[in-house]
Amino acid sequence: MERLIPAVAALVCAASAVEWARIALLRRQVMRRLDRESVPRDLWRLANNDYRRDYQAGVFTAIAALALVVVTVAGIGVWPAVAVSLLAVPAALALGDRKVQVELARISADRADVEQKAREVLSQEELAPLQWAARLAPPTLPDLPGFEIGSAYQPGSGAMAGDFYDVFRVDEHRVAAVIGDVTGHGIEPSITALQAKYLLRAFLLQFRDPGQALEELNAQLSVLERGEEFISLCVLVFDTDAETLRYASAGHPAAFVWHSREVRPLGATGPLLMLSERAKYHSRELAWELDDVAVLYTDGLAEARRGEAMFGEDGVATMIRRDPTAAPDVMTKVLVEAARDFSGGPATDDLAVLVLRRRA
Repeated sequence: MERLIPAVAALVCAASAVEWARIALLRRQVMRRLDRESVPRDLWRLANNDYRRDYQAGVFTAIAALALVVVTVAGIGVWPAVAVSLLAVPAALALGDRKVQVELARISADRADVEQKAREVLSQEELAPLQWAARLAPPTLPDLPGFEIGSAYQPGSGAMAGDFYDVFRVDEHRVAAVIGDVTGHGIEPSITALQAKYLLRAFLLQFRDPGQALEELNAQLSVLERGEEFISLCVLVFDTDAETLRYASAGHPAAFVWHSREVRPLGATGPLLMLSERAKYHSRELAWELDDVAVLYTDGLAEARRGEAMFGEDGVATMIRRDPTAAPDVMTKVLVEAARDFSGGPATDDLAVLVLRRRA
């Protein structure tokens, strides 16, 4: 008995050491995966703690097994052998829970995978509004000879915006500038804004008259039947050969042109888009000469509030008159800062500004 009891205890400890080694190996694999994926430090520390705990348990039971082998060979008497064999009790309990421990190790590995995927999803969710906004209101615009262009965009409280703008060359002598705003916030207005932006680009390439392009755009968008969703939009087509500016506006806040030392408003030439599929849109034309400036914006600029008072179109016109010779990128910043100072805080609505100046 003095040799049998410690021998059985040694076998139990050895079996337990093998199981702890398996579990520690699973934990180590999780740690290596976390190392490769550069996860947050706290998650790595939790995995490292689990690994160290299981590794130490394996080392302890392995040492206990060796000690019991020595006791078995030495033959120290029955009762001392029984006392030393009590080292196998924790090992026996661990063997009884080995399936649970292995399952917990696998759960830990699965948890690391789930948390990594969750981080990737959250990262994509954080980037998605920025990437979407970059399509609707790109931070950089094309370099067009004969034009200086400035732009500004500030999202309001919503994650997804319906404001958009576009500047592109229609042909050798004509350049189009567009700004628009879809009612509401969220993904659906953003989708409608993106559709409107690129459909209008196609129609402006097809039709010389911006009013006709708006009529075609309205007809296409009206079939979508999106309830109370409407679009205000202003489009300017500059002809550098004829030195003219032709524009059409679908219920959009008045754009402004600095021409002949005067600020001139460009009012609406038709109703909001998607209000009626039979709506008519007209175009108007005026001179567009060297150093003339065009300022387009969405209602988030004019509707900046201080109590019941609004910054308004008069506020926009006043800021243009203060320094009409300012560079377009400077003028956009001045307008945004003036609206922010007026309201005493950041914009609560989406806000976009587009400024173009004709250069030689």
